[in-house]
Amino acid sequence: MPSFLNNLLGKKQEDLTEQIFQEEAFDVRDIIAPPYIGVMQDHIKLGERFAKSFFVFSYPRYLNTGWFTPVIDLNTPMDVSFFIHPVSSELILKKLRKKVTEVSSEILEREEKGLIRDPALETAYKDIETLRDNLMTAQEKMFRLGIYITVYETSEKELRDTELTLRSIFESRLIYIKPALFKQKEGFISCNPYGMDLLEVHTPMDTEPLSTCFPFICFDLSSNEGILYGINRHNNSLVLFDRFSLENANMVVFAKSGAGKSFAIKLEILRYLMQGVDCIIIDPENEYEFLADAVGGSFLKISLTSPNHLNPFDLPLPGPDDNPEDILRSNVINLVGLLRIMLGGLTPEEDSILDEALTETYAVRDITPQSDPKTWANSTPLMSDFQEILESMTGTESLVNRIKKFTKGTFSDFFNQQSNISMDKSFVVFGIRDMEESLRPIALYIVMRYIWNMVRSKLKKRILVIDEAWWLMQSDDGASFLFGLVKRGRKYWLGVTTITQDVGDFMKSDYGKAIVTNSSLQFLMKQSTADIDSVQKTFTLTEQEKNLLIEAAVGEGLFFAGRKHVYLQVVASQTENQIVTTNPQEVEQNREEKRNLGSV
Repeated sequence: MPSFLNNLLGKKQEDLTEQIFQEEAFDVRDIIAPPYIGVMQDHIKLGERFAKSFFVFSYPRYLNTGWFTPVIDLNTPMDVSFFIHPVSSELILKKLRKKVTEVSSEILEREEKGLIRDPALETAYKDIETLRDNLMTAQEKMFRLGIYITVYETSEKELRDTELTLRSIFESRLIYIKPALFKQKEGFISCNPYGMDLLEVHTPMDTEPLSTCFPFICFDLSSNEGILYGINRHNNSLVLFDRFSLENANMVVFAKSGAGKSFAIKLEILRYLMQGVDCIIIDPENEYEFLADAVGGSFLKISLTSPNHLNPFDLPLPGPDDNPEDILRSNVINLVGLLRIMLGGLTPEEDSILDEALTETYAVRDITPQSDPKTWANSTPLMSDFQEILESMTGTESLVNRIKKFTKGTFSDFFNQQSNISMDKSFVVFGIRDMEESLRPIALYIVMRYIWNMVRSKLKKRILVIDEAWWLMQSDDGASFLFGLVKRGRKYWLGVTTITQDVGDFMKSDYGKAIVTNSSLQFLMKQSTADIDSVQKTFTLTEQEKNLLIEAAVGEGLFFAGRKHVYLQVVASQTENQIVTTNPQEVEQNREEKRNLGSV
């Protein structure tokens, strides 16, 4: 064989060897593509995830602005496509002319036969005529609208759950959707950014209802009445709002330490005071003392050595619609709850004994349903009177021994005295910082009972702020009383503001969840990463809102008012800032200026 043939065969062999060992082309498509794509009749499987496409096929006669927003706010990955195809007005006018002739003929035919009027036909006739007029004057245009939704989940069960959620949202607005059966591939492609409408499920719609489909709505909280809460960071509008305009005026504030919650609440109080609303504060750190002094309010220190006393046995003055027997009974029940906290728990037998002993204690002082309620305040019993009644009963040795520490010694200066404080000013602060930590839940309970009695005695707009409410949530009786206050405050024109930084502890209690449910206003400020999941679940936040709360600046947060919520930035004037600041350096500077003015 000639040598050139040998060379040619050798070269071919080398080329073949190179082709065998040559690496395949690998590009970015191999990285982003799923490892498996399976198209089923009602869903698509993309690797480990499932996708399901839907289309909207029916709408009601009227559409409200923002009807699509609840779907956008769902915490579910989804793609949404809107296909809007213009339609010639001339073509539509011809069809409407034919349709209006048919409808009017049917109406005349029913009248000739003596049949009763058909409201559906008459409404259709008016709608068609109105649409014709608007099209003729170019006020409206016609379109064919197609809305397709593709949702993504990790299992078929989650797909079914999401479908139920979507159906409930849409059907509550008389809008209906269907899965794209046997057209899941077309639905998936239609929801991708190719601009391809492969499903072609369209509904005729004119300009006005079409405009309501815009999915991104930025709520405004601006009204003619109320106070300035801050600036809406979404659109830089002012958040002007009156909390008493909602179904209840209660508010919960959740924020980590240093997020600016005290600053925000002080600012709200200062502005409501200018509108003549009374404000009552339960202050665990004496933060509101300077504010009380600035507005001419009362600051009442509550401690074992304080000259300010509160008698747990005080009774409210019955209103014109109140039954004295109900007031006495409710007061006895609340006192049993207080004693359960004071005595470290009660057995069922002790609970029954206390109920009887409390009723007898009031009866000895001639406080009964039959006596004149106006005389009750003149003969209110003390804790020592209650102890005497217990001593006269059998089987109460343990109770007497436990109650003695509150009637004798150091504890008696606070628990066994007649009330000597006044709430006649529009701003009253109860400072409990100096109360021993073990007694603080008891003191909180007594203070809140006293406030509740005052609130029931006279109907007036009031705001009650309970700072560090988790102290009261430590016991079931305290949490139950706080919940009762939140639930019943609306009847007495009372708005309760509950502030806490221990969100996890607060939400572990069933009463804590109920308090949030019964609060029309919620203000969520900067949260810690440890609590954010609990907050997200409680308030159904999106991932974006969750991240906003983790990274929020001081004085910023999500402000919920009923069904609306905005991202709020609290703002204050220079004068307001000097009064309400919680910055230690600024507080000390204000105190120094005050001392200098006093010395002059």
